[in-house]
Amino acid sequence: MVEKVLNRKNLYKAYRQVVRNKGSAGVDGMKVTELLSYLESNRDSIATSILNHTYVPKPIKGVEISKSNGKTRLLGVPTVLKNGFTNSEKSGWDG
Repeated sequence: MVEKVLNRKNLYKAYRQVVRNKGSAGVDGMKVTELLSYLESNRDSIATSILNHTYVPKPIKGVEISKSNGKTRLLGVPTVLKNGFTNSEKSGWDG
């Protein structure tokens, strides 16, 4: 499964999905428009670290948002790279 997620085709498909969803900058400050060049430059080293179990994702930022009932809930704001990998994982399931 990991190999499918890290497949160049799936990563590119995931990138297009992030762009299509009009994703905004992540907690890491990376803009969606910077994701493709980042993946192209760093894909191999990221893939190697994931396969070697040494990859450490950056933490998400927790933001409390108000609910209609007056309570709040915690919303996790991920990095742009995390969104890319999440979409790639979904693409890997699709084939």
